[in-house]
Amino acid sequence: MDLQLKGKRAIVTGGSAGIGLGIARTLAAEGVEVTIPGRSLKKLNEAIASLKGVARGIEADLATLEGAKKLIKEVPAIDILVNNPGIYESKNFADIRDEEWLRYFEVNLLGGIRLARHYFPAVLKQNSGRVIFVSSEAGAETHPDMIHYGVTKTGQLAVSRGLAEVTKGTRVTVNSILPGPTRSEANVGFVKGLSSTPNATLEQAEKEFFKNTDPLRSCSGWRKRAKWVV
Repeated sequence: MDLQLKGKRAIVTGGSAGIGLGIARTLAAEGVEVTIPGRSLKKLNEAIASLKGVARGIEADLATLEGAKKLIKEVPAIDILVNNPGIYESKNFADIRDEEWLRYFEVNLLGGIRLARHYFPAVLKQNSGRVIFVSSEAGAETHPDMIHYGVTKTGQLAVSRGLAEVTKGTRVTVNSILPGPTRSEANVGFVKGLSSTPNATLEQAEKEFFKNTDPLRSCSGWRKRAKWVV
């Protein structure tokens, strides 16, 4: 497939694993110059190696202003921005402390806002570019045991919608993607942790996971304990 992206420049945040790595791999295969920022140098190196060295890794914590500044300094201009990082957990609403709320906003929402604040005006000026927020089905239908996560994912929808309105008459687009449960490295551990059987295998945990999921309860096809979200 030729998506006519050869020579374009992209940043894929949260691109060292899971959905982000899949996006980075597809872009790299299309000839895009891909940069993957991340907090773990070890994971970055593993991701870059899996892409056969056609991407670049930058150690930076995008949940901080300093991390965003470091990335922007090293990569001042791009054509494609994919905001993908996401932390999540299953937790009773009354038990979520202020510092946890702030952490979720910093990682899931504010990190992408900082980058969009820099790169979005630039792609508008060049009249060509893409800004993508990897949100979640939880952004449209908040899970009662992941309200802090859902709030930040809904926030991504609001930001992308507002920015999209500014692109009228240009060749720039801003979109959100709302994945459902995805079998990524992080979610494997999450699903195993939900199992009622101690030290359950992945196969056992998955079987119980889907047994307790009613695919007809919502438009997303996932409810109850089905929380494989990005």
